[in-house]
Amino acid sequence: MALNIENIIAEIKEATILELNDLVKAIEEEFGVTAAAPVAAAAASGEAAAAKDSFDVELTAAGDKKVGVIKVVREITGEGLKEAKAIVDNAPSVIKEGASEAEANEIKEKLEAAGASVTLK
Repeated sequence: MALNIENIIAEIKEATILELNDLVKAIEEEFGVTAAAPVAAAAASGEAAAAKDSFDVELTAAGDKKVGVIKVVREITGEGLKEAKAIVDNAPSVIKEGASEAEANEIKEKLEAAGASVTLK
C-alpha cells in the first residue's frame, strides 16, 4: 500500500484539535516516541549555563605531586601549611567559592599544572 502524502495532509487539515491530539498520542504510543521538542530544552539549558557568572573551584584529586599541589593551594587560599595539607588530603574539596570565570580558570590551570585534578562547578 503506497502512501499518498497529499491525502494525509488533506485529512490532517480537516481534523479538529482533539482529533489531532488523539493522533499524536496514538503515534507516540505506537512508535515509542515523543512529540516534545528536544531542541527547545537544549537551548534553555544552554542559556542557563551561559548565564552562570560565578564558579566554585573543586580539587577532586591531588595526583602524584602532592607537595606541589599543597603549595598551590596555600598560594590560592592564603592558608597555612597544615590547613592546605588538610584541604588536599580531604579531596574532593572546594578551594575557591564564587570565583569569576577567568579567576576560576586561572586557579584550575595552576592546580592542574601542579598535577591535581580540578572541576569547576
